[in-house]
Amino acid sequence: MSVVVVSHNRVERLRRCLESVEKSEARASLELIVVDNGSTDGSARLDDEFPNAQFIRLPKNFGLTKGLNLGWRAANTDYVLFLHDDTELAPRAADLLADVLDARADASAVCPLLVDEAGHPAPQLGRLPPDGKWQPAELSGADPFPVEYPRGAALMVRVFVIKAIRQIDERYGQFGSDADLAAQIHRAGKKILLVPPATVRHYSQGRYAAEERADFLLGRAVFLGKYRGFGAGLQARFAAVFGPLFGFRLSEFSYTVGGKKIDGTQG
Repeated sequence: MSVVVVSHNRVERLRRCLESVEKSEARASLELIVVDNGSTDGSARLDDEFPNAQFIRLPKNFGLTKGLNLGWRAANTDYVLFLHDDTELAPRAADLLADVLDARADASAVCPLLVDEAGHPAPQLGRLPPDGKWQPAELSGADPFPVEYPRGAALMVRVFVIKAIRQIDERYGQFGSDADLAAQIHRAGKKILLVPPATVRHYSQGRYAAEERADFLLGRAVFLGKYRGFGAGLQARFAAVFGPLFGFRLSEFSYTVGGKKIDGTQG
């Protein structure tokens, strides 16, 4: 299996994430791929500390979605575990996730239980279409159970599933790619299973910047247009523009009015 970590200017978080992967019980069979999204804080030089990882260095921040696509395309395995750089993988998590995919042909993806610094379930589960709200998982045992839309901070997917849809839709910037993957999996009649014994610690970054909030609103409009039709997408796009304007969030409005994504391209 492969582990793909996309990172931008969070060198200490990235270091701790990679250290956790190195301590994985499955490390001998793991292919570790790091996509550095134009960092300027020294993240790209971590290859000296992690010589067994493959680093893909980008000249600027192209956003999470493009980084994920570059990462899975570089993978030479059947399963890819996408990790955000603000996560830490428990030693047995990768093996436990892969074992479930091996055993469950009805599942196209699996996710670990996200936990906070105290080890309690962290906000992880959302609904489609995405609304930016997350709830901790409610556990009733150790058996895998289906979920609608797990946060993309930690998600293992069968590579052929992504190949079947050609790539993760790059109309999304920083936000929306995990929702799109979930929707594509459900559309194909397959499941996403949460595996409670597999845990990944997720560090919350607090409030989002105006550019990130705008990227979420634009991504939601893309999702609604794709899965609910042109009218729904147009309505969401208007809401993305006029919501920040009427709420006097002018920095956010400056991004949404022009459809500017994290990578600087127009959505």
